[in-house]
Amino acid sequence: MKRLVYINDDSRRYSYCDNRISNTKYTLWNFFPKNLWEQFRRFMNQYFLLIACLQLWSRITPVSPVTTWGPLIIIFIVSASKEAWDDYNRYLSDKKANERNVWVVKDGVRRQIKAQDIHVGDIVCLHENDEIPCDLVLIGTSDPQGICYIETSALDGETDLKTRIVPPISANMSVEQLEKVKGIVECPNPDNDIRRFDANMRLFLPSVDNEKCPLTINNTLLQSCYLRYTEWACGVAVYTGNETKSGMSRGTAEPKLTAADAMIDKLTIAIFMLQIVVVLVLGYFGNIWKHTKGLKQWYLMYPAEGPWYGFLVIPLRFELLCSIMIPISIKVTLDLAKGVYAKFIDWDEQMFDWETNTPAHSANTAISEDLGQVEYILSDKTGTLTENRMIFKRCCINNIMYGNDNGDALKDARLLNAVSSNDPDIVKFLMVMALCNTVVPVKSNDDTVSYKAQSQDEEALVNAASNLNMMLISKDSSTAEICFNESKFKYELLDVLEFTSDRKRMSVVVKEGQTGKILLLSKGADEAILPRVYPGQQKQRYLEAVEMYSQLGLRTLCLGWRDLEEDEYKEWSKNFQEASCSLENRESKIAEVCDSLERDLHILGVTAIEDRLQDGVPETIKLLRNAGINVWMLTGDKQNTAIQIGRLCNLITSEPNSQLLSISGKTEQDILRSLERALLITKNTCETKDLAFVLDGWALEILQKHSKESFTRLAMLSKTAICCRMTPLQKAQLVAILKSVGYLTLAIGDGGNDVRMIQEANIGVGISGREGLQAARAADYSIGKFKFLKRLILIHGRYSYNRTAFISQYSFYKSLLICFIQILFAFLSGFSGTSLFNSISLMAYNVFYTSLPVMTIIFDKDISETTVLQYPQILLHSQAGRLLNPTTFCGWFGRSLYHALVIFFITICAYADEKSEMQELSMVALSGCIWLQAFVVMMDSNSFTSPQIILIWGNFVAFYMINLILSAVPSLQLYTIMFRLCGQPSYWITMALTVAVAMGPVMAFRYFRNLYWPSPINILQQIEQSNGSIQPSRNVESALKPARTNLTNLLTGTRGSRGSSYQPLLSDSAESTR
Repeated sequence: MKRLVYINDDSRRYSYCDNRISNTKYTLWNFFPKNLWEQFRRFMNQYFLLIACLQLWSRITPVSPVTTWGPLIIIFIVSASKEAWDDYNRYLSDKKANERNVWVVKDGVRRQIKAQDIHVGDIVCLHENDEIPCDLVLIGTSDPQGICYIETSALDGETDLKTRIVPPISANMSVEQLEKVKGIVECPNPDNDIRRFDANMRLFLPSVDNEKCPLTINNTLLQSCYLRYTEWACGVAVYTGNETKSGMSRGTAEPKLTAADAMIDKLTIAIFMLQIVVVLVLGYFGNIWKHTKGLKQWYLMYPAEGPWYGFLVIPLRFELLCSIMIPISIKVTLDLAKGVYAKFIDWDEQMFDWETNTPAHSANTAISEDLGQVEYILSDKTGTLTENRMIFKRCCINNIMYGNDNGDALKDARLLNAVSSNDPDIVKFLMVMALCNTVVPVKSNDDTVSYKAQSQDEEALVNAASNLNMMLISKDSSTAEICFNESKFKYELLDVLEFTSDRKRMSVVVKEGQTGKILLLSKGADEAILPRVYPGQQKQRYLEAVEMYSQLGLRTLCLGWRDLEEDEYKEWSKNFQEASCSLENRESKIAEVCDSLERDLHILGVTAIEDRLQDGVPETIKLLRNAGINVWMLTGDKQNTAIQIGRLCNLITSEPNSQLLSISGKTEQDILRSLERALLITKNTCETKDLAFVLDGWALEILQKHSKESFTRLAMLSKTAICCRMTPLQKAQLVAILKSVGYLTLAIGDGGNDVRMIQEANIGVGISGREGLQAARAADYSIGKFKFLKRLILIHGRYSYNRTAFISQYSFYKSLLICFIQILFAFLSGFSGTSLFNSISLMAYNVFYTSLPVMTIIFDKDISETTVLQYPQILLHSQAGRLLNPTTFCGWFGRSLYHALVIFFITICAYADEKSEMQELSMVALSGCIWLQAFVVMMDSNSFTSPQIILIWGNFVAFYMINLILSAVPSLQLYTIMFRLCGQPSYWITMALTVAVAMGPVMAFRYFRNLYWPSPINILQQIEQSNGSIQPSRNVESALKPARTNLTNLLTGTRGSRGSSYQPLLSDSAESTR
């Protein structure tokens, strides 16, 4: 499908939408129903809505409907208020953009309108530093050469300026002609691809020649970019409003389900099934008691004959009574806690990159606990592990290597002498370095030249050529000027054959200004250039140079050229023009035409560029591997370069502790055989040996087609992988393979080519690097340097997992505690479904009394940060899900049942006599619950801070203050109750006895467990308590060794049992592995 844009034609301007931007989710009229619908799509909210509706039936409800409606309405209001606030801020942002003033041309007259009133086909005029209001096709600029500069950081995060070029068809038009121009732009329907725009433009006579002119992304000005260093520019609006490329790219990412959330969902279902069983059993006994004894009790006033549904009344009463088994506030509590975890990451000064002034940032507040369970890290290389600061180091020209002696070709006397003597091979080599690129030279006021480049490699090559006296001094859309040894040379830029990840090379066709010769200048990867040499050229020396430079960890490019005959070029140019004008499969057609020209090349030489490792990368990778995390490196570089970087950054350890297996071959059969050989070696290798495999993109493509299952098994058995020559899609495919077998993955990268991988992983981390902010914006977390990953995972991730595990299980504990007391009371109330607690107490218990103390855990640290970083193996505890699983939940379930029994029987024994009122009995039992929950939170806390003390004991005091106030209200059932209880010594003795009996066995069990069966955490805590701060010692290591071995054996057994049919982590079978 295509769109026809009629330039400056008011009669057709309303065929498409206007330029009004709307990022809001709601309107004033649909907010309430839409938000209500979204909230009640959740199973838990649907469940409590059903319970709340049943409570409106007075015949069956044992308590006031306010006990459920109150918390449900509060939760709804909190969630709705947050949504409304976020949407209101989006509305204000949209309003500011929509009401911005812009200049347009109407019938040759400039007028100012609001940005929202721009329509497709309008001619929009921009001035320097203006924000571009919609997607435009550039038709004129103030620059005589038809060039303008734009800043795209708001669109793709890249901070370097981009050049945009006026199409040749309108390049020589005057301002008056531009304001009156008519024509048609034929372009695709709106899409979100900011890298591509395949369109054509035709201007009507008599303005210009009526020929079709191809348009590319380089002829566009996209919404959200800024015009820089250009006095004015004008363009035709082709996409407006939410149909711009920026608008089409907006959207809400699919929510990620964490491993902890998946476990909580399963536990919720298990509790719901238990609740159904309890309701049926109690309902059965309730109906039996009613018919055998209840009907005989006159004071119960049962009718002689009830309605037909009478047998359902008691089970439904118990359903309402037991509905609190599932904590209504758990989601709000966890959302609040996770929001605080995210702020801890944002506020961490130790993760602040002072070099670039970049803080760590959490864009996704819902998955912090998954950081503590990461099993695989898949990392990009360039800009992620390395600095992405390219430095020209060595080169090989005409079979002579420069820079081998001192490590810097720019200081090699032989090369400098050759430059001075105008060696023709050196001159051609430097000419390709200076001209075959997309670099833009910028002159300052003092006539010095600096370079703006989209590629760090190109910038390094142009700067190196400049240092060797081959300086690119000016460049526009059609000409380039270089200066060599004080002599200037002009070239006409005829065509640019752009670089793509498939072609892996770029070329330019230039025409010498003095001789009129037409030259093809090419540069690219060795596998893309060397196979295209002319027959008979010796390339062995260059292959050796590529191999040697790769072994040193340097990035290599091959440079070549050839003369073009004028007839040959004209024929090719015609085909290139046809391919460039195609609206369908333009990219593949252009690639085919380019390939026909890039042949019979004369190889000039090889460049070698250094990209240094970031500070702290080797130490970080070593620490993460010691924590039990497997690290893979995915890169587009050559195999030898990637392997060398892997050795430098501790990804591959030295022999004999590691073994590197290569999956490669010249044919498909060779690759498949190497895979089987690697699998055999891996299965027969002892666990203590680090196994790594290396493969390239072509091998992965073969394995994906013919042996995906075997490759998956190898991936599960290998601790390290180096994957080179990877495309962005293949990076994402590797992440998907690991996810498919249940591993929790983290992907980290810094460039736009890493976005697919980052979005595919369970957790995406972007580095705010020199390649821009695309990766950081697409990621769940952004950091300034790779070394901060250790704190993100080991500190924030581990603490978040520990805290989430406690908060979620405690929420079930406090709900089960009061529910079990209600169930026990049923045995004394004839299984009638009567509630022991009044409605106000039940609502306050769920919403206020027990929700605040648990939030103290968000400040809790079981061991210090220093200890975690010294003993990263402790992360295995979190990876194995040791704190949140069916076993630990059974412990909390048993504790709630035991505490309910203690509270109930002590209360009954102390207050179940003729002198005690029902409300007294209820308040004593409720007080016991409040006392116990305070001690449970306190006993399970590992550290104490001021907020923790205030929340735990402040809430404790608030309980008594609130109930004393309620006891002073004559109209309430609690009238005088708390005053009487607080004045009785027996009440305080009952509370003390309840705490002693309930907490005593728990404390004793913990003491003996820590004494005879300590976990690694217990050992580290004991050492911290005895020494004040932990220091590495042989005794500590020996004490930790047995516990660490047990954990390692557990994980090894778990991972070893995973076959190719293993279900993903979030599937129904995942809990068996966690």
